[in-house]
Amino acid sequence: MTEPPLTDHARALAEILWNYHHITAPPTTADALLVLGSHDLRVAEHAADLWKSGHAPLVVFSGGRGKVTESWDRSEAQVFADLAATRGVPRSAMLLEESATNTGENITFSRALLTHAGISIDRAILVAKPYMARRALATGLAQWPEVDWSVSTPAVTFAEYTAQDASERRTIELIVGDLQRIKVYADRGFQAPMPIPPHVWTAYEHLVRLGFDRYVLDT
Repeated sequence: MTEPPLTDHARALAEILWNYHHITAPPTTADALLVLGSHDLRVAEHAADLWKSGHAPLVVFSGGRGKVTESWDRSEAQVFADLAATRGVPRSAMLLEESATNTGENITFSRALLTHAGISIDRAILVAKPYMARRALATGLAQWPEVDWSVSTPAVTFAEYTAQDASERRTIELIVGDLQRIKVYADRGFQAPMPIPPHVWTAYEHLVRLGFDRYVLDT
């Protein structure tokens, strides 16, 4: 299959989706940070910075191996925890959930882990990639509604993120797939509904037609 070209038009459409996904809000304080594992080590660094700044006393790293990290020799949670430790987060402040392979499992498996450990939380901060912020929040609201959720991500623009990422095309494909999941998973009850403005959905449809559909679900 021929890969779609990385044109300025495609980048402009992807930035529309990026700006929708990325929720910018000042981090608050909470009982725990729930860090969603991925291939992006900047998320682990951001979680460490939040912990060191006193935003929460406990860091839960959640993630087994996903569609991008299946070749890793350790779980996403282990990789993130090791990196956070090098940045000053003590192991005693961490819990590792190493089985989740998607966002819903990040929430539900972490909930089970905390319950088993006898830890009750009322407020938590989801720490995720910038383009996962909205879907992470929507998932938390649906899967664990008793918790008062907020979300925090590394402060990086679309251009900065793709300049540093190993594959700009893959990033755009992931952004497209996540936009579709915000709609589809809400329809299935997996996530809380999040309104999608018409211009955002139009940009999504254009990118799919251009061929950035590797992670689009067959519905």
